[in-house]
Amino acid sequence: MEDIISLCKRRGFLFQSSDIYGGLQGIYDYGPLGVELKNNLKMAWWKALVYRRDDIEGIDSSIITHRLTLKHSGHEETFSDPMVDCKSCKKRMRADHIENGACTYCGSKELTEPRPFNLMLRTTLGPVEEPGNYAYLRPETAQGIFTNFRHVLDSTSRKLPFGIAQIGKAFRNEVTPRNFIFRVREFEQMELEFFVEPGTDETWHTLWVEERVAWWKAQGLSEAHLKLQAQTKEELAHYAKATTDILYKFPFGFAELEGIANRTDFDLGSHSKEQNTLHLHAQVRENQDSTALLAIQDLEKKQYTVPFVIEPSAGLDRGVLALLVEAYTEETLDNGSKRTLLKLKPHLAPIKVAIIPLARNQEKIVNKAKELKTLLQELEIGRIKYEDIGNVGKAYRRHDEIGTPLCITVDFDTFECPSETVTVRYRDTMKQERIPIADIETFIRSYFKSN
Repeated sequence: MEDIISLCKRRGFLFQSSDIYGGLQGIYDYGPLGVELKNNLKMAWWKALVYRRDDIEGIDSSIITHRLTLKHSGHEETFSDPMVDCKSCKKRMRADHIENGACTYCGSKELTEPRPFNLMLRTTLGPVEEPGNYAYLRPETAQGIFTNFRHVLDSTSRKLPFGIAQIGKAFRNEVTPRNFIFRVREFEQMELEFFVEPGTDETWHTLWVEERVAWWKAQGLSEAHLKLQAQTKEELAHYAKATTDILYKFPFGFAELEGIANRTDFDLGSHSKEQNTLHLHAQVRENQDSTALLAIQDLEKKQYTVPFVIEPSAGLDRGVLALLVEAYTEETLDNGSKRTLLKLKPHLAPIKVAIIPLARNQEKIVNKAKELKTLLQELEIGRIKYEDIGNVGKAYRRHDEIGTPLCITVDFDTFECPSETVTVRYRDTMKQERIPIADIETFIRSYFKSN
């Protein structure tokens, strides 16, 4: 983990937020390479769920959340962790993280009794700070999907089963942030709420577990580092009938990467105005604050159905960390030297191709390299980097370390052949081959399509 954290800071993946003022615990900023990796992972998720399927719509709801939304969702009452203080070192920690009844920091067993600590971050809207103006920074992206359910349904005419997907920030005032970006106070979620007919929910739950495991494997996570774990009744959230967690083997052990929950009709029922005259498959919960009925009408049966919900919810930051852990590789070469590389899938790599001029003081070579960079950037496969550091070997090592799958070098031989050629170097094998510039566009398109 220390090697990965060092690489992230040195190469511009992640920085401690506000570190010039001592930093904010549990909050990180994404640097030039980190934001590319994160955006690539987001786009891979969005393409897989929203673009390639015909039964999912996307939204982007607000971060600031109405207090009543989180009251009726149960978060105001139940969204808390047990917290204890150490009487010796004065440190604060989660009670369920303590081993053998001893302080995590100093080992003392002089601890306070556990007490609930609400994880939500509250804010005030308007000039007067009073309870009527309270709102929250959302603790999950799911509630924005549920409160927009009626709008999406009316504007798209969807029928069951269908889903609503969202990627966005969420905030939790964690008692003890830890393990780099694994457990933080500001994070992003990739969340899907998939609405199904009651009675089909268990089948859909199984299908989505399989779907999500397959997707993570397609992003490069090995099967040996993934495992499934069903939550016990004691572990289930207040809204869940069943939850299966996808665990990944981080340096600190197996831990949750994504959870697939069967939320039943809890949320839509909780946010619906009570209407006893309607033939609902289940009674919605009493909510005199709501003005909506979050249900689907069956015109033939002349009755309403409150759908059940299957929720695959993945932590984007945890996904980034898992990809870095999986891709981080150290190799000893035949000559005894060592190299570090990130074996990221090409579609996730922050830099797709590095263009390297062999000699930066040769105008002809430099101009051709810049011309090639412009040509490839217009392919819109991702970021293409013009790398002018004056040493091809160092450029190769740098791009190995940040995961760039291809380096293209413009050299003196480029202009000596009947047709102009460049050297293409592959990250994982270090193999090199000459390719005519006239064919380079077709080659690049084919490479990223097949990888």
